[in-house]
Amino acid sequence: MEGADLAVKLLSTWLTLVGGLILLPSAFGLSLGISEIYMKILVKTLEWATLRIQKGAPKESALKNSASVGIIQRDESPMEKGLSGLRGRDFELSDVFYFSKKGLEAIVEDEVTQRFSSEELVSWNLLTRTNVNFQYISPRLTMVWVLGVLVRYCFLLPLRVTLAFIGISLLIIGTTLVGQLPDSSLKNWLSELVHLTCCRICVRSLSGTIHYHNKQYRPQKGGICVANHTSPIDVLILATDGCYAMVGQVHGGLMGIIQRAMVKACPHVWFERSEIKDRHLVTKRLKEHIADKKKLPILIFPEGTCINNTSVMMFKKGSFEIGGTIYPVAIKYNPQFGDAFWNSSKYNMVSYLLRIMTSWAVVCDVWYMPPMTREEGEDAVQFANRVKSAIAVQGGLTELPWDGGLKRAKVKDTFKEEQQKNYSKMIVGNGSPNLASD
Repeated sequence: MEGADLAVKLLSTWLTLVGGLILLPSAFGLSLGISEIYMKILVKTLEWATLRIQKGAPKESALKNSASVGIIQRDESPMEKGLSGLRGRDFELSDVFYFSKKGLEAIVEDEVTQRFSSEELVSWNLLTRTNVNFQYISPRLTMVWVLGVLVRYCFLLPLRVTLAFIGISLLIIGTTLVGQLPDSSLKNWLSELVHLTCCRICVRSLSGTIHYHNKQYRPQKGGICVANHTSPIDVLILATDGCYAMVGQVHGGLMGIIQRAMVKACPHVWFERSEIKDRHLVTKRLKEHIADKKKLPILIFPEGTCINNTSVMMFKKGSFEIGGTIYPVAIKYNPQFGDAFWNSSKYNMVSYLLRIMTSWAVVCDVWYMPPMTREEGEDAVQFANRVKSAIAVQGGLTELPWDGGLKRAKVKDTFKEEQQKNYSKMIVGNGSPNLASD
């Protein structure tokens, strides 16, 4: 009995500390300064570790590291210009060298598939050895790493799991209770309060430090918020500063329970798998939502998949065919404190959340941008590209034209056929005078 009494006392003390020092302040959007002190200590520690690595690493290693950035110096000129110095009037066997060169460039340093793996860090952040030149430096650095493992797994992980459990439980219970109320302004106010409170608790469970910029451009009701996509926690990052109507596929398990509870209190838009294939049905439901200016702005990630925090890939045009006002948002994570990217082809959701909860912290910047509307004579694809370019520039991200679907699928044959057609047109064009003379 003494052991059970001790366990109860420890548990009650733990919950009291968590509730008083973290849970209540986070629920009201306040901070006691504990996270700020933690971040200062963390920054100083990482700076010290970086200096130790730089001093202890051999010069040959540093030279190798500096040379490893940008393996391929690409020639981005079009095919016609690239072949002009190699070929004569008609087909030349030397054309093979051009295509072989392009193929080897893609194999050695592919600009697409590298966006689906964790970005390389300049120096070791005491979490993962993404710096390929890291090796044993000193006993003090090793001791700091061991201490960091103990802090992250023995203190931070239990704390974060506790907060996440409380936040998700309150979300399910709160939205279920609010959902029983009749539609009214009171119900909408309570729904937003529950969503904001629970999302703040969940972000605090990740030791989240978020810097919001240009808050005067926050998405308004009746609009569509579009953002680049790095992680499932993008939703929490944005929902901490405002409420959104989520759009997504119906899930089972715990995610399904959360979805069914949330939709009772707020008009989220969940689709069955069969409905998602019917683009017209999806468009109709979204148009009906934004037509009501009292409903929360829709949150959409047009890339359709997670990209590794370095780039913005092709925006699907469906989100830009609906009409209404688009509110672009750029999200950029600081990889020094943890890798927020979810490589869904390598980690399942549980493994990913474990990696996030055992990292140092989640630190990111969010830029709200001026609202954008579709211009006269502009089609949905052009509008999507314009919004994507604005987000890429604001977030300091690389803009790529490729479809994020390449994360799981092969390149479409149409891309290959397009290159073949361009080459054949060039051959026919150069050879046409000879054909005419014959």
